[in-house]
Amino acid sequence: MPLARSLSMTSLNGLPQWEDEDLPVEDLLLFEVSWEVTNKVGGIYTVIQTKAKITADEWGENYFLIGPYFEHNVKTQVEACEPPNPAVKKAMDTIKGQGCQVFFGRWLIEGSPYVLLFNIGSAAWNLDKWKGEFWDVSNIGIPFHDREANDAVIFGSLTAWFLKELSCQFDGKPNIIAHFHEWQAGVGLILSRSQKLPVATIFTTHATLLGRYLCAASIDFYNNLDQFDIDKEAGERQIYHRYCMERASVHCAHVFTTVSEITAIEAEHMLKRNPDVVTPNGLNIKKFSAIHEFQNLHSMYKARIQEFIRGHFYGHLDFNLENTLFFFIAGRYEFSNKGADMFLEALSRLNFLLRVHKNDVTVVVFFIMPAKTNNFNVETLKGQAVRKQLWDTAQSVKEKFGKKLYNALLKGEIPDLNKILDRDDITIMKRAIFSTQRHCLPPVTTHNMVDDGNDPILNTIRRIGLFNNRTDRVKVILHPEFLSSTSPLLPLDYEEFVRGCHLGVFPSYYEPWGYTPAECTVMGIPSVTTNLSGFGCFMQDHVADPAAYGIYIVDRRFRSPDESCNQLTQILYGFCQQSRRQRIIQRNRTERLSDLLDWRYLGRYYMHARHLALSRTFPDKFEMEPSAPPKTEGFRYPRPSSVPPSPSVSQHSSPQHSEAEDEDEDERYDEDEEAERDRQNIKSPFSLGVLPQGKKKQHGEYRN
Repeated sequence: MPLARSLSMTSLNGLPQWEDEDLPVEDLLLFEVSWEVTNKVGGIYTVIQTKAKITADEWGENYFLIGPYFEHNVKTQVEACEPPNPAVKKAMDTIKGQGCQVFFGRWLIEGSPYVLLFNIGSAAWNLDKWKGEFWDVSNIGIPFHDREANDAVIFGSLTAWFLKELSCQFDGKPNIIAHFHEWQAGVGLILSRSQKLPVATIFTTHATLLGRYLCAASIDFYNNLDQFDIDKEAGERQIYHRYCMERASVHCAHVFTTVSEITAIEAEHMLKRNPDVVTPNGLNIKKFSAIHEFQNLHSMYKARIQEFIRGHFYGHLDFNLENTLFFFIAGRYEFSNKGADMFLEALSRLNFLLRVHKNDVTVVVFFIMPAKTNNFNVETLKGQAVRKQLWDTAQSVKEKFGKKLYNALLKGEIPDLNKILDRDDITIMKRAIFSTQRHCLPPVTTHNMVDDGNDPILNTIRRIGLFNNRTDRVKVILHPEFLSSTSPLLPLDYEEFVRGCHLGVFPSYYEPWGYTPAECTVMGIPSVTTNLSGFGCFMQDHVADPAAYGIYIVDRRFRSPDESCNQLTQILYGFCQQSRRQRIIQRNRTERLSDLLDWRYLGRYYMHARHLALSRTFPDKFEMEPSAPPKTEGFRYPRPSSVPPSPSVSQHSSPQHSEAEDEDEDERYDEDEEAERDRQNIKSPFSLGVLPQGKKKQHGEYRN
């Protein structure tokens, strides 16, 4: 038996590297399989797209992505080319020879990885045969009316066929790793294992099917994880076959991974297997980083949002925009799963607190959640037209005023301000003022909703009475459409809008990872998340005092809904009490956390999963060093020295917070010193250690 290769990783300047004795990647081929390769459906597309660069840098020409062929996607995202590997080309030609179309090219994203795309429609004539073969190996029947599941069978059968044709050409080298994402790709994994192909397989679940369905039904999910009759629940929701596909994929894989600790606990109960590795989701930080400019960008885009507010609230603009904070929630319209229900209730309580304490802060809250609409609200469009008309009037009067003032000064005279504006100017200004008169309240939605009477957000707004009255210190705007720079209402892209806001609020009940607060973090915008989101758990593990860094974590697991809502209210109220300087300091800290979310650091978990799969599939060739599994708490940001050691962290428990305390904190705050210490923490070598045998993490046991 040949001597087994020893697999381990080292870290150089924070970047994972192959050690000298490690297997060179030229002896391996890596395939990542997902329904969302070049095909944006949800968050998995973001994972694969942003991770492509570091994976391509590591694997070079030996890295391939496998996905479905959709012509409209390929035309705009993929550049056709010939496969560089003759074995890949031969396997493709074999499949093409049987009448199934296969497309090869480079995906035009950062890293330019190779993609191999199967045309599902061209192979649909094999569906009945492949469903029969799948039944023979798994005893899972696929109903004819479930098109998504049928497409998954075709896609998986083509993937397994390709891997079989490819592996048949190799005599032990190179070895193949196939990484499958989610149940839609799982059929290929099941068939590959049933055919005993020499392929190291990894399966990643980004969210369990049943978990999402149960949470959407407003069930107390996390406190009853061990109580569910899984088969019964899946059957009642008519997803039993999908659940079986997902569970079979999990148990067939050599290595099973999931994206967060909270999803790992969920998978243990829903899918009956503990993940081997937790692989947190990262971001390509270059895309979001504006080095030393993010504070300027915040000011610039905040001014653009203020312009929208001037139009939307015309006639009711009796609050100071310079003392107005912008909060937002964004994502899929899942009212309970995304925490919109709790957020609205907390806003009602926040409105009460701000009014009772006669606080001069106004909060404008945006709900960016796409829903069915009939077009823009006429009143909203009118508001922007009135704003533009007033601006044009002011510019016209200013120009005339300026000329008269200039001429008077040239003559050496102090102009008579009573004569510098003539009667026509006064008339124009009076007409402009009359045009701002409004006989209705500013609308709470920017669009006409298709099903206004049954919309959960609008119904909750009606119940709590947040109608944008003059006396309300919290104003609400529902924007039921994704943001676009071409919009006539709010002409900003999502990234620009986020940079212009002060706080993102995402009190999710079901959030396996949570890209929205992660995107806020890398743009230097504080956010609210929960200990039921993967992102929130990750930050608890890595940051000693998340709130000091602008990551507020609401406890939705071990508190009642009312207690969680009160905690969220206190977080929002405390944020409103911060001075402008405190918010600037906090944004600096938040932006520094972006290194934690960089794929250059989080990619190490995927590397470990691949090493583990090789050692399990080819034990005579590869073995894992005992110290290889990375701990999720590998590095940890300390508590900033300028934050007083009190539970309130950056927020104040009462409106009577003294200016002396602010000055004391400012004196202790040294941006350069803090930034250098944080850089040292994230750059420090990454310790690779194993959890001691018998030391099992308890459910809900997270670091604070």
